[in-house]
Amino acid sequence: MGAEGAGAGSTGALTARRRRPAALLAVLAGLLVVATVLAAYGLRAWGVALGAEARWAQWMWTPLAAALVLQTALYLAERPVRAAPAQQRALDRLEVAVLVPVFDEDPGYLRSALAALLEQTRRPQSVHVVDDGSTVDYREVRAQWLRAAAAAGVRASWQRQPNRGKRRAQVAAARHCPGADVLVTVDSDAHLDPHALHELLQPLADPRVQAVAGVVVAHNNRRGPISRIADLWYVTNQLVDRSALSPLGAVTVCSGSLAAYRAAVLTDHLEEYVTERFAGRPVTFSDDSMLTFYALRRGRVVQQPTAIVFSVMPETVGHHLRQYLRWMRGSTIRSLWRVRYLPLHHPAFLAQVLRWYQHLAATAAAALLLGHSLRTGTPPPPALLAVPLLVVSGQTLRYLTVRRSDQSLRSQLGTWALTPLAVAWSWAVLRPVRWYATATCLRTGWGTRCNGPEVTAAPVR
Repeated sequence: MGAEGAGAGSTGALTARRRRPAALLAVLAGLLVVATVLAAYGLRAWGVALGAEARWAQWMWTPLAAALVLQTALYLAERPVRAAPAQQRALDRLEVAVLVPVFDEDPGYLRSALAALLEQTRRPQSVHVVDDGSTVDYREVRAQWLRAAAAAGVRASWQRQPNRGKRRAQVAAARHCPGADVLVTVDSDAHLDPHALHELLQPLADPRVQAVAGVVVAHNNRRGPISRIADLWYVTNQLVDRSALSPLGAVTVCSGSLAAYRAAVLTDHLEEYVTERFAGRPVTFSDDSMLTFYALRRGRVVQQPTAIVFSVMPETVGHHLRQYLRWMRGSTIRSLWRVRYLPLHHPAFLAQVLRWYQHLAATAAAALLLGHSLRTGTPPPPALLAVPLLVVSGQTLRYLTVRRSDQSLRSQLGTWALTPLAVAWSWAVLRPVRWYATATCLRTGWGTRCNGPEVTAAPVR
């Protein structure tokens, strides 16, 4: 099976829904409560492990435990937004334009992404593709796409420009739809669930909402352990961290794979968006968090958990680490922007400060425990090590709340069972990479896809 087969093929069978019954969430809530209780037990475990040093560990751990309880309550409170009939009629009248920047994407994934836009239950009025100087020949994909869009009654454009970066490609696409009310950003490998666009627009019935994030799952999550772990980690992050911020209207990043913005969020900042600089250097990544930052300064930013998109995750360790390094460098820059420019009372400001504390405290606690073990020659008690594992295992259960047409529950359980490996990978590899990214955030180059596609649409076996 080739590029139009299982890996990137016909869009009709690729769907995702929130799994029911709701009893699963009740079980999840119970497990998280148990995990929190075990975390509280960890306060005493620190004393057993560290003796006199336990006071410092307890001082660091207590706020973390409190934040966990608050976060749990918030993300369990998240509900999909449903527009009232009058509001739905207003949403139906919105001029929606989709922006698709392309650079060296695998043709199979690109073809799949574009076809999925025409299979939406709520189609966009227009779709604008900008090829940002790719080395891949897209002539066949372009011809097929333009014919299909015309047959579906969707206005479409496809332009090619010299390689100038994703932001300038988005701006070039936006200039083709000056009358749009809503700009939807999607990546060139983003395969939308058929209901994704309809669901994504629902929160915009509230005029205070300036941007809406969709939920991203891995298109290629059965292509090896790296893609499975990335899928598990990424979905959990969205359904824990972002779901906790959504009721506050303070989502800090709307993923580029699927996000909707009121058009003015971009058009009012065109020049500063494409010329952003940090410490005198041009910033070429972190475009999604920059658009989200603009939206946060104008109003609420939420996540719609029923707007689901399939995106391609790295399949090799090298690609995974390069992508994560770029994300964390962008996260460092954007976190400074939030603290500098958002009001002190803004929930996103408070969330950012808390996130900094969580990273510092968790790293310090791990260093304290490791140092004590090296000095005394005794390993930490198993109960202490079990606390973070049980907490994360409870959180990753939310991965199972997404029911996919291309994956059985058994397969998803197999991915969830990788949680211990994902935790070990996070602590042993990703956390050091994160600190390295913070220290090297002045390196603002993209860092991936420099020599053609890094992931190809081969069939899943």
